[in-house]
Amino acid sequence: MTINTSRRGFLKGAAAASAVLIVGARPDGALAAASSDGAQLNPFVKIDADGTVTAIVKHFEMGQGPATGLPTIIAEELGVTMDQIEYEFAPSDPQVYNNLLFGPFQGTGGSTAIANSWMQYRQAGAAAREMLINAAAQSWGVDPSGVSIVDGIIAAGDKTAPIAEFVAAASELEVPAEPRLNDPSEFRLIGNESVRRKDSAIKGNGQAKFAMDVHLPNQMVAMIKRPESRGGIALGFDDSASKEIKGYINAAILPNQAGVAVYAENTWAAIQARDMLEIEWDMSAAETRDSDQIKAEIMAALDAEPEFNVNQADAATVAAAIDGADTVIEQSFYFPLLAHAPMEPLNCTIEETAEGDIILHDGAQMPTGPHMAYQQIFQLPPEKIQIKTMLAGGSFGRRATPDADYQVEAALAFVVTDRSRPVKLVWTREDDIRSGYYRPAFGHKARVGLDADGNIVGWQHQVAGQSIMKGTPFESFSVHDGVDHSSIEGIADSPYNIPGMALGLTDTPKATSVLWWRSVGHTHTGYVMEVMMDLAAKAAGRDPVEFRLSYLADGSDPDQSRKAGVLKLAAEKANWGNPADGRAQGIAVHKSFGSYAAQVVEVSGDPESGIKIEKVTCAVDCGIAVNPDVVRAQMEGGIGYGIGHVMRGQITLTGGAVDQSNFPDYEPLRIGDIAAIDVHIVPSAEAPTGVGEPGTPPAAPALANAINTLSGVQIAAHPMTEDGISFV
Repeated sequence: MTINTSRRGFLKGAAAASAVLIVGARPDGALAAASSDGAQLNPFVKIDADGTVTAIVKHFEMGQGPATGLPTIIAEELGVTMDQIEYEFAPSDPQVYNNLLFGPFQGTGGSTAIANSWMQYRQAGAAAREMLINAAAQSWGVDPSGVSIVDGIIAAGDKTAPIAEFVAAASELEVPAEPRLNDPSEFRLIGNESVRRKDSAIKGNGQAKFAMDVHLPNQMVAMIKRPESRGGIALGFDDSASKEIKGYINAAILPNQAGVAVYAENTWAAIQARDMLEIEWDMSAAETRDSDQIKAEIMAALDAEPEFNVNQADAATVAAAIDGADTVIEQSFYFPLLAHAPMEPLNCTIEETAEGDIILHDGAQMPTGPHMAYQQIFQLPPEKIQIKTMLAGGSFGRRATPDADYQVEAALAFVVTDRSRPVKLVWTREDDIRSGYYRPAFGHKARVGLDADGNIVGWQHQVAGQSIMKGTPFESFSVHDGVDHSSIEGIADSPYNIPGMALGLTDTPKATSVLWWRSVGHTHTGYVMEVMMDLAAKAAGRDPVEFRLSYLADGSDPDQSRKAGVLKLAAEKANWGNPADGRAQGIAVHKSFGSYAAQVVEVSGDPESGIKIEKVTCAVDCGIAVNPDVVRAQMEGGIGYGIGHVMRGQITLTGGAVDQSNFPDYEPLRIGDIAAIDVHIVPSAEAPTGVGEPGTPPAAPALANAINTLSGVQIAAHPMTEDGISFV
């Protein structure tokens, strides 16, 4: 999504204190500099007296790149190199560090980190530059227009000085209300292929501090024993056997009865003691269905009248047009529950200070959630709660839940102690797979009619599945007229100009806690749209690329022209239509999170002896690519995530309990599964859009279309291994 706003709307203030220049947003919105009496200002960029520049990063870093992207934007406008700027994560303060697409809420998600911060961070960097320039101009007695900052050096004619020399003077000046932003033609860092990540070195040498690395003095480790099925509650426990474990401290039922907390001196003792704990559960309200029952309910809903007529189409007229078509393509699809499975399992550490403040150390994806929850749990005002954001080892959406689940769990485990010792909550991989949140299960049924010339005359599309947003604080954001947009995004708002489309939606009961998952609804809607477009093209005897382009032919519509642009680029770079002997190609293109991605997958082999993914060629239009290296990495990661899960991934239930427990039975993508990935970025002057998720939706349908071209097999159920496909 492109952010349009005035510069004044973002750049609110600057501070002067102890010769530190701080540029950022003041809560009252006034444009003013603080005096040395410590007026409260909340910064985006600060410059210490020694010239050290620090970008205050308001989005957490889970590997997607804001700890590089946001400093790049500031460094570009300020006039320093990437070696001259550092970063630190912002404190929890939604009045200042809110996500501009989320309203008064601080959080990272929806591939919005760079998109919502683009102008905000440019203006902060530009304001700091102008203040330093004005300070130097006054000192040197020259016109500010003749002063510049390049690589951290202020220069005017034969006069030069490092920025440190003018930090104190600059901090006394008025903040420019409308700082001049650099013209894109002046960019040195933004879009520069040679700029590398700020966090790579520390992650490589072990200096990076993730939430799992937090070890506070005298801390306890807490692990929770949870019911096997959603909805069970703890009534009592026997820890006689646990007491035999060295390092075991005690156990307590959580106040919400959702589990029993086991406390120990270290993680291994906590694991052992938890395993020995005997718990009496009340499972009367727990989930009892098997996966087959859940699938049957969803698929049955596809044959019934939909609960919601999403696009208010005349379904009878559309059905009649399809019934009268020369060719009808009909297919049903099923998408199972999926786990997020980030490399770093969930964890966080909570402590209380001598002053009674509560501090949470966490890879906090949405700090506002736990911050608000802690106000209720501890009965404290917001200023008495601090959240120290750490690096996170992946998330894919899991660390951001509407109910702040694991952070609340940590608080409840802490609140039942005497609070004299910090508590570190740790989830194991088995906890994550068996007791977490999941991509909801969905079914689709699509009927497409073609006339004698192979043109679409009608498209009837039924969707049924488990709503993510309903019943959560985000319901008002995403649910309108009863329709959860996350269930049908990618269909209802598709750039394709498809005549006679009728879209219906039915909500089905949730069997587990469901949650957004990398690219949310686009994970299943993109698959169905692109597989059906391919099947329609083949039924019409037309090239799949040409067929798609015929429904993206409105050059006045930027959505259509940009989607067509990546489609053409991916086809060109993949040498579409000319695969190597024994190979076949499949293509898919999709818009999500404001960006456009097209992918060509080239495969060899056969479904029985094994399919080999030889190459994926990707084209992406994400507006201005702030860090091309990061964009490529996110496309590669998104492709791998999408393909890896459709190959083998699924969460199944038996009697309401999750069957899988770890990577041996919830197998992720292996390094040898994809031989090569080639990413091409469309040059653009548009504002940046998302890159963390748009690489995922086209990957699976491109693979399915390639396998269909190679073997004739139509893949309608996931994982593909359950549909008779093997991989080598």
